[in-house]
Amino acid sequence: MKLARFTREGRVYAGIVEGQRIHQIKGTILDAPEPSGQVFDLSSVKLLPPCEPSKIIVVGLNYLSHISEGKRTPPDEPIILLKAQTSVIGHMDPIVIPHVDHLTHYEGELIVVIGKTCKAVGRQDALDYVFGYTCGNDVSDRTIQRKDLQWTRAKSFDTFCPLGPVIETGIGDPSALRVRTIVNGQVRQDAPTSDLLFDVPALIQATSAVMSLFPGDIIMTGTPGGVGPIVPGDTVEVSIEGIGTLTNPVVAR
Repeated sequence: MKLARFTREGRVYAGIVEGQRIHQIKGTILDAPEPSGQVFDLSSVKLLPPCEPSKIIVVGLNYLSHISEGKRTPPDEPIILLKAQTSVIGHMDPIVIPHVDHLTHYEGELIVVIGKTCKAVGRQDALDYVFGYTCGNDVSDRTIQRKDLQWTRAKSFDTFCPLGPVIETGIGDPSALRVRTIVNGQVRQDAPTSDLLFDVPALIQATSAVMSLFPGDIIMTGTPGGVGPIVPGDTVEVSIEGIGTLTNPVVAR
């Protein structure tokens, strides 16, 4: 099931996306879906970020292809950091580059959306806490990232966390997907999630061992090789089979 948040006539709703239509549901996107009877064309609504995370967990260096292109050593355990909540934007919202003289990169990723509170969850139970999956782009200012000892500032500018367009709740095996990033019509990243160094259950186990995860929180699972620059005027698409395509234009601040 593909679920989305949207706004229409100044009010925010949740709905089930079927083709080019969205069926409004009662309550929030995280509630059990109960149709309201209202149906709209997707073209008549504005899609919002599909969730409102209290925490955005970023996992660094989690594809061997990305580790190799950066000439780094594979980590022994997941590299976990945080991205600011204010960096979240939705499908078709612009990525705003604050420093056009800096090197800014796209990072297409599979995003895990947590469905219920979990703490110190074992690997065998980890997927029971997943609500669904969406597409994401961990936009990063490499100029700042290379100066700082940690990466939060480089990844937390407003608009640096595009998410969407929907949350797919029907994915049973997150290791059987394909992540593609397309810039101006050219494929820049293309890799299966089976290439993750630490898979989704391992990431939930490692993260929940440190902090409690709440419904709507997200884990950005890492980006494959092929990262590269974006500049104002570009259009970035992150496409994951079974979920959809997240599209964002790039502009200057």
